[in-house]
Amino acid sequence: MIYETLIYGISIIVLAVIIDMIIGEVPNIIHPVIYMGKLIEKLKNYLPKTRISGLLTILTTTFTFTAISLIILLICAYVNQWLFVIFASLLLSTTFSINFLIESVRKIQDELSEDINKARKSMSYLVSRNTEELTESRITSAAIETLTENITDSIIAPLFYTTILSLFFGIIVGICGAIIYRVSNTMDAMLGYETDELIDIGRYPAKLDDVLNYIPARITGYYVVLAAVILRYDYNQSYNVMKKFALKTPSPNSGYSMAATAGALNIVLVKEGVYELGYGTDELTKEKISQAINITKVSSLLFILTIVLVYFILMFIVM
Repeated sequence: MIYETLIYGISIIVLAVIIDMIIGEVPNIIHPVIYMGKLIEKLKNYLPKTRISGLLTILTTTFTFTAISLIILLICAYVNQWLFVIFASLLLSTTFSINFLIESVRKIQDELSEDINKARKSMSYLVSRNTEELTESRITSAAIETLTENITDSIIAPLFYTTILSLFFGIIVGICGAIIYRVSNTMDAMLGYETDELIDIGRYPAKLDDVLNYIPARITGYYVVLAAVILRYDYNQSYNVMKKFALKTPSPNSGYSMAATAGALNIVLVKEGVYELGYGTDELTKEKISQAINITKVSSLLFILTIVLVYFILMFIVM
C-alpha cells in the first residue's frame, strides 16, 4: 500500500513537470489561477479595505479552490486510476510554471536586440516598477531579478509543498497543498502592496506568502549555488553574496535566489531606491540573461532530481 502510494506520487509529480515543459500553460479557460485571480478581484472590490477583509479573502479563496480540487480529485480516483493520474498531473502542472517563466524572460532578451521599447513594454507585465525609461542594463537586471525570484515562487515552493505533504499524507493532499500555495502567491501578487488602497487588505495575504516562502526561498538559494558549481560560474561568490545580501530586499525571502545569482554571474542587481545585490564587476549585458536562464534550468532540475531521489530511496526501503 505504501509502495503504491509512493508510485502514484512520483509518477504524478514527474508527469506534471513533463506537461509543463512540453505543453506549457493550460488554456486560460480552464486554468485555476485565472479563476483565483477573478475571485480575489471580486472580493477586493466588494469587501471594505480592512485587515479583516484580507483574512476573509484568504479563507474564502483557499477554501473554495482547495475544496473544488479535492472533490474533483476524489471523483477521478473513484472512477478510474488512469483518469486520476492524468487529471492530477494536469492540475498539479498549473501550480508551477517552468516553461512560461523562462520563455517570458527569453522574449525580453530577444526584444533587447530588436527594439528596446518592446522590451520595456514586455518588462512592464512582469514587474511593478516603471519601465518606460529603463536602460538596457536596468532591463537586464529586472529580467534576471524576476526570473530568479520566481525560481522560488513558480517552481521550487509548489513542488516542495507537494512533495512534503504527499510523503506524509498522499498525493491528493500534496496537490491541495500546492493549490493552497498558489492561492497564497496569487493573493500576494494582487494585494500585497503598500498603497493606500491595499496596505490593510493586503497585509495578511502578504504575511502568509512570506511564511509559506520562508523555507523554499532558502532552499532555492542553495540550489542556485549548486547550479553555479555545475555550470562553472563563480559559486564561491554566489554563496558569499547570498549570505551578505539575501536580507537586503524588502521581502524576507526574494533576496536569496537573486543574490546567489548576482554572485554567480559577477554582477550587481539593482532596483533603484530599493536594493543593490552583489558586488560584481561585469556589465549587465543581455548575455547575462542567458546565464541566468541556465541557472534557473539547472537549479530547477536539481531540485526535481532531489524529489525523484527521495521517492526512490523510500520506495527501496518499503519494498
